[in-house]
Amino acid sequence: MAEKSAGNVPVTTSHKAAAKTTWPSLRPITDIGKQFEDFLGQKWPSIWDWGGMPSVDDIFEFKGQRLPSLDVINRDSEVLIRAEVPGFDKKDINVSISENVLTIKGQSSSESKEEKGDYYRHEISSASFARSVTLPGNVDESKVVANLKNGILEITLPKSETAKRRTVEVK
Repeated sequence: MAEKSAGNVPVTTSHKAAAKTTWPSLRPITDIGKQFEDFLGQKWPSIWDWGGMPSVDDIFEFKGQRLPSLDVINRDSEVLIRAEVPGFDKKDINVSISENVLTIKGQSSSESKEEKGDYYRHEISSASFARSVTLPGNVDESKVVANLKNGILEITLPKSETAKRRTVEVK
């Protein structure tokens, strides 16, 4: 496993198959049902609506764990990925690439204590996430740059020469 990056967040690369640790979201399916209801102006029975029970996505987003929003931008010569990771420091984030799958993981914890006379407060909190995305083409793993600024993780993945878009002239 190689670990390097020109940015301020290290990127680990490996050619082993990455283990997928996150559940796929059913939110796109449930959103279609909501759009259908909005369009027709009435509530229709849904297989996803269980009468006040938590949604399928809520079941798999465990307490203290959330999935960061991702933007994947496929440009001519690079793939740009932006992830919202507020509250995480660069030391808390792990970025890895394996078999054309980019995985972003983060884990942080904090502890605070306060004692004043007979008053005592002790709070412990932790948060974690893991998100994987299949890259749209081969990237040059040796030139990946990951930077974290103001809660936004920006990963630039230059495409390999064979994966870059080319214009072909029609004769």
